[in-house]
Amino acid sequence: MADRELLRTVMQATRNHARVLYHRLVGRLPRILAVTLLVVASRLVPTTFALSSLDAFVMQARANAAALVAAAAACATAAYAYVMSRPRPVYLVDLAGYKPAAAHESTRAMSIRHFGRAGQFSEESMAFQRRMMERSGLGEATHFPASLLTLPVDMCLRTAREESETVIFGVVDELLAKTGVRPEDIGVVIVNSSLYSPTPSFSSLVVNRYRLRHDVISHNISGMGCSAGIIAIDLAKHLLQVHPDTYALVVSTENITLNAYLGNYRPMLVTNTLFRMGGAAVLLSNRRAEKRRAKYQLMHTVRTHRGGASDRSYACVTQEEDDAGHVGVSLSKELMSVAGEALRTNITTLGPLVLPLSEQLRFLATVVLRRVFRAGVKPYLPDFTLALDHFCIHAGGRGVLDELERSLKLSAWHMEPSRMTLYRFGNTSSSSLWYELAYCEAKRRIKRGDRVWQIAFGSGFKCNSAVWKALRTVDDGRDCGPWAQDLHALPVHVPKVVPIDVAA
Repeated sequence: MADRELLRTVMQATRNHARVLYHRLVGRLPRILAVTLLVVASRLVPTTFALSSLDAFVMQARANAAALVAAAAACATAAYAYVMSRPRPVYLVDLAGYKPAAAHESTRAMSIRHFGRAGQFSEESMAFQRRMMERSGLGEATHFPASLLTLPVDMCLRTAREESETVIFGVVDELLAKTGVRPEDIGVVIVNSSLYSPTPSFSSLVVNRYRLRHDVISHNISGMGCSAGIIAIDLAKHLLQVHPDTYALVVSTENITLNAYLGNYRPMLVTNTLFRMGGAAVLLSNRRAEKRRAKYQLMHTVRTHRGGASDRSYACVTQEEDDAGHVGVSLSKELMSVAGEALRTNITTLGPLVLPLSEQLRFLATVVLRRVFRAGVKPYLPDFTLALDHFCIHAGGRGVLDELERSLKLSAWHMEPSRMTLYRFGNTSSSSLWYELAYCEAKRRIKRGDRVWQIAFGSGFKCNSAVWKALRTVDDGRDCGPWAQDLHALPVHVPKVVPIDVAA
């Protein structure tokens, strides 16, 4: 099994190198064509340069008309092939993150007290949830939907739909207002919500609400977990290669109303302490005219699926019922180990696309020493900070962020967007990456030419990445998106354990 994994890794790295070399060759094709044309033209002029008049040159050209026509046809064919082989650039025009109203805010102590009143939790379950929340990295103002703040909790399809509509319409309205794009100009709509997928779908809801045109390409993604946002971006990228001169609207959210867990099975209780209300919308385009105002260009997407590697990977995050019939999401104790394996596979694929050659050679050398010569050397993890400037790591929980900070050798500055997103908004599933990018923008960190790496994990088990290049320095004045009211107070230090005074 290890040998097969090594072979697949080496083959994938080889394909990535070949792809990079191909794009470099294609990028130099216009120069090659120009040089070729000059050589052909020079062949038509005698070395003595006897052609002293325009008439003589015309006569010489007529004598070699066949050669000229063939050369021109070859150049035109090569130029057409060059233009058609180039992938259409995908630009991120703008993004919007949802900020729930103050009525949805809840402190950690309020949350624990409400859990005690709303559910049928045992004393052991309440103590466990309290310990988990003390170590979660969440702050004192995360958000719950109205359905879970009432007594008794109102968990039904009606309230679930109300929550999702509030978030989706909120972020799409804000995004359209910021960009000035008309709904009829949108050619692709993709909405992802993992655990709640109603009929009609959320994508149909958006089409109906904004009266999108009848030939709009719509996709609704469910069951893909917290990494579904990158999957939606990857799908939009491929669709924008097929449908020219259009916009793609991508909406990422998750529904909390139907996914609060009211039982006492410990692996399912963790989600109560982490997941919170939120969502984001992103406008992409393949219109070259949008490059002038777009914030980013999509450089790479890498999707890794470890579900075929082992049942352990496939089953580490599952939605199921407990013995009492309560539905919840069960998190395996092996989650961190599985996530680490998926991350290693993902960065092995991504590395050749972004890393400098020196880092790639170091990585390859350790692989050869360990696998071929059985040397007792430690695996070499490339330094991604040499190629990437900003890191948006899914705010899945404090343990996930601590592990990735250690594994990727990142600084506190690199981890700040993820930690502050977890602190202020909690785990908002697939939309957390966009809160993190919005944080970088609000802090005026994004400079022209910077590269941003988004990393997300999802059930199945998946690790997905996207790399963006900033087309301009992002300084939109006072537009701080969902961070507008909190930016002055952030960042804050979040201790590993913050006790909760339930009586306060």
